[in-house]
Amino acid sequence: MLAPAVRHMAFERADGLPFAFIPGQFIQIHFNYEDGKPTKRSYSVGTVAQGDATPISLIEIAVSYVDGGAATALLGNLEVGGTVDASGPFGRFCLMDADTNSRYLLVATGTGVTPYRAMLPLIARLVQSRGCTFELIYGARNEADLLYGEEFAAFAEATPGFRFHPCFSREPRAVPRPGDVHGRVQVALQTLQPDIENDIVYLCGNPDMVDQSFAMLKEAGLPVPHIRREKYISSR
Repeated sequence: MLAPAVRHMAFERADGLPFAFIPGQFIQIHFNYEDGKPTKRSYSVGTVAQGDATPISLIEIAVSYVDGGAATALLGNLEVGGTVDASGPFGRFCLMDADTNSRYLLVATGTGVTPYRAMLPLIARLVQSRGCTFELIYGARNEADLLYGEEFAAFAEATPGFRFHPCFSREPRAVPRPGDVHGRVQVALQTLQPDIENDIVYLCGNPDMVDQSFAMLKEAGLPVPHIRREKYISSR
C-alpha cells in the first residue's frame, strides 16, 4: 500500500518475455462486469525505465481504490501469483525528442504522478544532454497520500536541474520540508511563473485539476501544443 487507498502492483508477462514501453505510456487491463459485459481500465506504467522503448521485466502500476468499483474488486483482491488480461502500451504522454524548450513543468495529482516516476532516468539524461530543468509539482491531500514522495525527494537531491514541489491541499506535513507548498498545485504553478517562450507543461491526474490548470496556462499565453494533458477518471 502506497497510501491508505492506493496499491502498488507489479506484473510480469505470462510468456516470460520483456515488456517494452516509452516512459509516460499506459496499459489497459481487461475484465468483465458481474453481468458479463466486457470493460477495461487504463493504468500508467510506473516502472523506472532507462529510456525510450526500454524492455522491462516488471510492469508496475498504482491502483486507486474506488468504493464499489469493478476494477477495485478485481485488483484489490488479487493475490500474489494472480493473473489479469492486459494490452498495451498505449499513449503519447511522453517526453518528445523534438522538444527544444529549456524547462519542463510536470504537474500531477494522485496516481497521476506515476508516469513521471517512469521518466526519472530519462529526465536525468535530458538535464545532462540538453541542460534543461524540471519542476515536479505534485498535489496530495496530506503526507500519507503522497505517492513515491521519498523517491522524488531523493532524486531531486541527487539531480541538479530537478526540483520537487509537494503541494498539500488539506493538511501540511507535521515536519515541513523545503519545497513544500500549502495549497493546490495551481499555487505552485503560479509561483513558478510559466514562461511562454521556454516552458512545456505536462498535466496528469484529476480532471478538474487538469482543466483548471490548462485554462490558467492558456490564459497566461502558453501555446496549446506546449500543454500536454492526461486525465485520470475514476470509473465504477
